[in-house]
Amino acid sequence: MAAALLSCSPHARREAQQVVTEADSLRAEGRMYSDSTALAQAYTILKHWQWCYADDYARACYHYGRLLREKDNPVAAMECFIRATHAPTRDYPILGRVYSNMGNLCHMACEPSLSCNMFQRASDIFINGGDTLLYYYALADLTYEIAEMGDSINALSILKDIDSIPNLLYLTTLTRAQLYLKCRHYHTAIRYAHEVLSINSGYSFSPLLILAQSYSHLGKKDSATYYAKNILNQTDDLFALNNALFILTNDDEGRDRTAIREVAAERADIQKLIEIRQGKLSQAVQLLEQDLARKPNFVWLYAMLLTLCITGAIIWTYIYRKRRKHELLSQHINDLENQAEETIAQMHEQIEERCAVLSNSSTLKEDLCWSNYDEMCRFIDHQFYFLARKLQQSHCLSEREIRLCVLSLLNMSYDQMAEMLIYAPNGIGKFKVRVAKKLGTSAKNLRQFLINMAVNG
Repeated sequence: MAAALLSCSPHARREAQQVVTEADSLRAEGRMYSDSTALAQAYTILKHWQWCYADDYARACYHYGRLLREKDNPVAAMECFIRATHAPTRDYPILGRVYSNMGNLCHMACEPSLSCNMFQRASDIFINGGDTLLYYYALADLTYEIAEMGDSINALSILKDIDSIPNLLYLTTLTRAQLYLKCRHYHTAIRYAHEVLSINSGYSFSPLLILAQSYSHLGKKDSATYYAKNILNQTDDLFALNNALFILTNDDEGRDRTAIREVAAERADIQKLIEIRQGKLSQAVQLLEQDLARKPNFVWLYAMLLTLCITGAIIWTYIYRKRRKHELLSQHINDLENQAEETIAQMHEQIEERCAVLSNSSTLKEDLCWSNYDEMCRFIDHQFYFLARKLQQSHCLSEREIRLCVLSLLNMSYDQMAEMLIYAPNGIGKFKVRVAKKLGTSAKNLRQFLINMAVNG
């Protein structure tokens, strides 16, 4: 449990990414990251982070798979490669390399149809990604597998299209030599094998094996044994050694019986190793076949989409309800404001009507109880919603000032005010200004101020 928690820590993830970055740098130089322990740890750690760092995880699968393949563990290597193809990565060059390696494992297991499938996927990825060189490498591997399935004409036509690429001249010439060997055109195979040796300016076991097998089929035993002996000194590849020993056993007439028995025994040991390797490769191919036959598992995708839909529906419902509630509240507020405005407008009309009735009355002083200040205040309170009380209590106006406010509310002229207040006519204007200033308004707006005060209670 502790190890699992540590592997999920950001520090462990950063260290794993560093290992993958170093492996990428070595790959760019044509070398392989050889620390299997570090790669295994990086692969395991990044498996927990694959949904967040899919590209790093895919590269870890590729590098670790390559190392396992070199260490003759094709089953574990195939598992790594398959995991890389399932990773949600957009690192297509790595996926192309993964499919190429899977194709090579299928080729070694003598499964040309599967290897064709893998090389085709690799070539498609490389050409779509614009990696021309790797595309032609995958295409050259594909042609060999096509010929392995008996379609040598199609294979040779594909090779003709890529023969002009300088960097691939060695590979395409070697593939051509192998194809002609399979087609039993031994003289042509020999010619292309010699071209391979001249291009490479050194001995390689692949063209040597083609020469040895071609000369053996042509009955030229001396040449066949010559190249077979060179193969023994050039490589430790089991398949190449097995073929070379077979030629030496059958074509080397210069050896005595004891030497032949020794070669036969050596070949028998190699065949046992080949059988073991072929068993491992067969298991690796079975893993690939099972993976290809398995229907894509979209349960997690459906679950995620369902979860997103449900979450979206809940969020939408919540937002809709909040918005609807807000709309209803806004509508209610608007209705209340409209009602208030209507009520205020009605009160304004009522006050204007009362003011008009009083101001037009011929018995104004008697109607207002003008001679009795307290009675007048009670009348004003009743008629204009506690106006007199607010003027007296809230604004501390005197009796005469309140009387002036009442007359202003009734829209009386200055002469009428002077008569009612027993005040000099030319002083009414200044008196009105002082009262308005005391109330916090202007003489011009005094009447409207008083109406609003009466309406607001």
